[in-house]
Amino acid sequence: MPQTRDRNRRWTLAERPKGRPDDGTLDFETGPVPQAGKGEMLLRTRWLSLDPYMRGRMSDAKSYATPVEIGGVMTGQVVAEVASSDVEGFETGDLVLAGSGWQDWAVSDGQGVQKLPPVERPSWALGILGMPGFTAHAGLLKIGEPKAGETVVVAAASGPVGATVGQIAKIRGCRAVGVAGGPEKCRHVVETLGFDACIDHRADDFEDQLKQACPDGIDIYFENVGGRVLFGVLPLLNPFARMPVCGTAAWYNNAGLPDGPDRSPLLMRTILSMKVRMQGFIIFDTFGMDDYRDFAKDMQGWIADGKVQYREHVVDGLENAFDGFLGMLDGSNFGKTVVRVG
Repeated sequence: MPQTRDRNRRWTLAERPKGRPDDGTLDFETGPVPQAGKGEMLLRTRWLSLDPYMRGRMSDAKSYATPVEIGGVMTGQVVAEVASSDVEGFETGDLVLAGSGWQDWAVSDGQGVQKLPPVERPSWALGILGMPGFTAHAGLLKIGEPKAGETVVVAAASGPVGATVGQIAKIRGCRAVGVAGGPEKCRHVVETLGFDACIDHRADDFEDQLKQACPDGIDIYFENVGGRVLFGVLPLLNPFARMPVCGTAAWYNNAGLPDGPDRSPLLMRTILSMKVRMQGFIIFDTFGMDDYRDFAKDMQGWIADGKVQYREHVVDGLENAFDGFLGMLDGSNFGKTVVRVG
């Protein structure tokens, strides 16, 4: 079912999931293409970003952002082409970064829309040159404050944020240890991304392997997963360790508290005794345009110099977006997940 000019396919929230989203969570609908009026422009989606935070937007629990309404289009950042425009500064054919979500067509008045310069790979604006890359850069450098010779550990190390964190850590002279799911991803993290080591979190002896890979302890743990990885890291944290927190993907589908023993005393005792600085952040709430300009300058230079490698996991077709989303949550993707919509 390819994208067409006379219909708008879209994914809407049918119900709030309890646990892992399933076939009843979203509806795939088809309707008329919206019409842009005076002072508006019509956007045609070309690429859609799939990100873990979207699971949180399906819930109505208290959070940093308004949840998607029942019947509303699933939220998401896109690269779109301007199909028609009555908005100053935007012309037909421009490529833009917008938040129009999981649909083919959207109308915008230009608020929150960013024009993209001519680029060879527009989808990279959703990854290494966009929100995930900025998250890695600002979270590590501004909160983690790495120093040469320190050990940096990051989970989901083959994903868009984790892969970038480790490569920036190496650029700053640190030892980079990744955690990923499976031998293939771990090989990629070491052989292609240049990490010093990568541990498979599925291994029975994961905790022992992590300890061996960090003989001098851990100075920075970039937290984006939680779960077993977090509790494997805690005993290895050095005094005055830093922990930037941008996600807890291992727990996103939990309907309540995780099963098993209460490990909050271990967490709090470690924070206290090791004087750990733990800071959560939401990238565009916590950091501003000066930070973004620093990121863009650094990242464009590192990519041009071959210091940073990047991998995408491409899902073809908007109709396959939900399957791609579930695969991302389950860890079956390899790299930044994007949907080629049109």
